[in-house]
Amino acid sequence: MSHDHLSRVQSPADLKRLGPEALPELAEELRERIIQVVSKNGGHLAPSLGVVELTIALHYVFETPKDILIWDVGHQAYPHKILTGRNNRFETIRQEGGLSGFPRRVESEYDPFGTAHASTSISAALGFARARDLKGEKHRVVAVVGDGALTGGMAYEAMNQAGELGSDVLVVLNDNSMSISPNVGSIARYLTKITATPVYRQMEADVWDLLGKLPAGGKAQSLVSRIKEGMKNLVVPTLLFEELGFKYYGPIDGHDLPTLIEVLRQLREMQGPILLHTLTRKGKGYKFAEADARKFHGLGAFDKLTGAVAKKSGGGAPAYTEVFGDTIVELAKNDPAIVAISAAMPDGTGLAKFAAQFPGRFCDAGIAEQHATCFAAGLAAAGMKPFATIYSTFLQRAYDQIVHDIVIQRLPVRFAMDRAGLVGEDGATHHGLFDIAYLRCLPDMVLMAPKDENEFRHMLATMAAHDRGPIAVRYPRGAGEGVAMDEKLAPIPIGQGELLRPGEDLLLVAYGTMVPAALKAADALAAKGIRAAVINARFAKPIDERLILEWARRVPRVATLEEGALVGGFGDAVLELFAKHDIPGLRTRLFGVPDRIFDHATRDSLLRAAGLHPEVLAPELERWLRDETHSTPEPLTPLATKA
Repeated sequence: MSHDHLSRVQSPADLKRLGPEALPELAEELRERIIQVVSKNGGHLAPSLGVVELTIALHYVFETPKDILIWDVGHQAYPHKILTGRNNRFETIRQEGGLSGFPRRVESEYDPFGTAHASTSISAALGFARARDLKGEKHRVVAVVGDGALTGGMAYEAMNQAGELGSDVLVVLNDNSMSISPNVGSIARYLTKITATPVYRQMEADVWDLLGKLPAGGKAQSLVSRIKEGMKNLVVPTLLFEELGFKYYGPIDGHDLPTLIEVLRQLREMQGPILLHTLTRKGKGYKFAEADARKFHGLGAFDKLTGAVAKKSGGGAPAYTEVFGDTIVELAKNDPAIVAISAAMPDGTGLAKFAAQFPGRFCDAGIAEQHATCFAAGLAAAGMKPFATIYSTFLQRAYDQIVHDIVIQRLPVRFAMDRAGLVGEDGATHHGLFDIAYLRCLPDMVLMAPKDENEFRHMLATMAAHDRGPIAVRYPRGAGEGVAMDEKLAPIPIGQGELLRPGEDLLLVAYGTMVPAALKAADALAAKGIRAAVINARFAKPIDERLILEWARRVPRVATLEEGALVGGFGDAVLELFAKHDIPGLRTRLFGVPDRIFDHATRDSLLRAAGLHPEVLAPELERWLRDETHSTPEPLTPLATKA
């Protein structure tokens, strides 16, 4: 690559100084830069490669940051970051103290709105547009939304209001393989109604047979089929978006820079809600990502010459996600009532194997956690055993459905919450820290977390056998502990913890991933002559009251440990128990994720920052035991009063 435009582009202003003939060369440089860095750091490669030309065109035509540009999800934001003054820091993306993998308001004035969950950009853009109108300002507002994000109802809610308000807002639909469903909207329903009539279907069959009897009949049939599909793809999206109040333009080639720039310049001068439909290819410019866009959507480090993904360390222990996938298949073989639901993450949640073996019992609901959860409720009400497999951070989106449709009706929906706890490089928007707190307050909800992958298997069997209400298990991203696996699965009695080691000086009550940490901390304390008992709680609701109280009465101090938000978490459940039972002289401490936002870093580093790493825990516990004044509360400062 002989040209070097990228080093001279430190802002969109520099981009505008380039001639149109230089832009395709800049696109090549951008792709090479992204591939080089992501191959070392990991990240969302294919989505970012797919929008290189679109990103160039948007910044070339619009006056960012004055003009507002909002990316949906943000998986595709790497070219945007590079072109907006962050190229010299791009090597730090997803690294501790470095650039976020997603747009962040605190990172750049070119990121007016933080994103990482799907289907939000149109709503946010409409908010910016309405604020602009109310303040009498003059600038453009652009939202870029992917076709996958349009499976989320929130996008249509926003478009519906945009059409009603009539505000100037441009929505760029980045369509990179998933077609927009032709079965959406009143016109599409009308067409479906017509084509579903017996008369129509018989006529269609007769014509089809006639074409097949003609010379070169197969070619004629193929031609008619292509024309039919082409007409639907042209007519249905146009009608759908225009019924919502948008002027629809497209589809156009999202990699054709001259056309993109020309069209965007024209649309920039138009008023009202506008939708531009662009067709792009995920992984564009990198053959391995083009061939397998799903694999290269989000991944770790890889060899850019071969496309081979670097093997993750873990001592050979299987990942929790893999264990889940294998175990639910094992359970489903003996229980035809088990069904599995994913919200657009069949691979990420380990359900690909289940989908292959039981296609009729698997449903990918798309990026629609609310629908997926209520769908699971309907399945449960009809006597099935649904496993709603959703990342902890995304399950938050379905809280109303959990409360209204499941808990109130006491339906036995099984929630498998992957990526619970501190997830690492994806950062604040993807940490699964709040599920303990937001589920523990719900009546009849059972909450579990395993200490290792073998116990996880038994917990999944517990969920399959539980039919008295909702039940959830949380488990982390990454490899298990490398323990031996029991061949036979057996349900765990609801609310039953286990004592892992006795002790007289201190009781550690640990939940989930903190059990191995508690055992390591206990070993370190033992070397200092401190004997710590360790309980594996297993359940955050209901907790094992008998076991915890028995050992709390034997020791002077109790510490709880959890990889979740401290406020309202597992530790609070234990304190509530102690509040009901007076234990003279007992002192307590809660260890969990402090009440602040944690950014992206390695999980190990995040655990240290949160005070949950065994090498941090052990010294802190020792100080607490040695220092009698450590937990003495400071006197309260009197509140100021009016004179």
